[in-house]
Amino acid sequence: MRIAILGAGKMGSWLAFALKGGNEIALYDTDSAKAGAVEGARALASLDELSGFAPQMLLNAASLQNTVAAFESALPNIPRDCVIADVASVKGGLREYYAKAGFRFVSVHPMFGPTFADMSALREENAVIIKGSDAEGAAVFRNLFNALGIRVFDYTFDEHDRMMAYSLTTPFAASLVFAACMESAAVPGTTFARHRNIARGLLSEDDHLLAEILFNQHSLAQLEKITSKLEFLKHVIKGKDYDEARRFFEKLRKNVA
Repeated sequence: MRIAILGAGKMGSWLAFALKGGNEIALYDTDSAKAGAVEGARALASLDELSGFAPQMLLNAASLQNTVAAFESALPNIPRDCVIADVASVKGGLREYYAKAGFRFVSVHPMFGPTFADMSALREENAVIIKGSDAEGAAVFRNLFNALGIRVFDYTFDEHDRMMAYSLTTPFAASLVFAACMESAAVPGTTFARHRNIARGLLSEDDHLLAEILFNQHSLAQLEKITSKLEFLKHVIKGKDYDEARRFFEKLRKNVA
């Protein structure tokens, strides 16, 4: 299959590398040096060159805030039978965009961010394929994920964003609050140092990505759940109730088992 990838950041470059076996890959990025850095992929100097490449799939790996704009710039240069695809971590608005665009689409979310995952050893990581995606396009990703030992889940657009509020907003909020409470004079123990490393990794991400994850329409409900649990913990601490604390710890152990 001829696959054109928009965006040669960490995820776009990894996708180009992972998909080049058995496929013809072209890569475009506004930074031409990035587009030429993936061996075996054809670097496109401009979006006009998409016409000559005639992709069968256009895979949009642009940054989250630029996803729709990247599609809008590229679509005039691709065949009408091309499948358009995204790997956005929040899907708000994409269902409506795809309905308006009129192309076959596939929407996926590889849930192994390049910051924390070992991109060369992804067994037991997770990915989502959105229900209603084009069968041919979805098969490209399902076959790739299966070959790498990645667990695949099928969600609707809304189910995906609800799950992301749980699986992304919760750890993001925990790490951001931890970082907000850090003091330069702190003497870190082992647990503190591990949390600090996680927070540093998170804060190395693009500001727009962090904001868009938090701006997920379902994030506030998850944050309200977090604050209610913090209030309960404050109640236990104020009362110095060891029995209540023990029951709380036991419940948490079951949650993380």
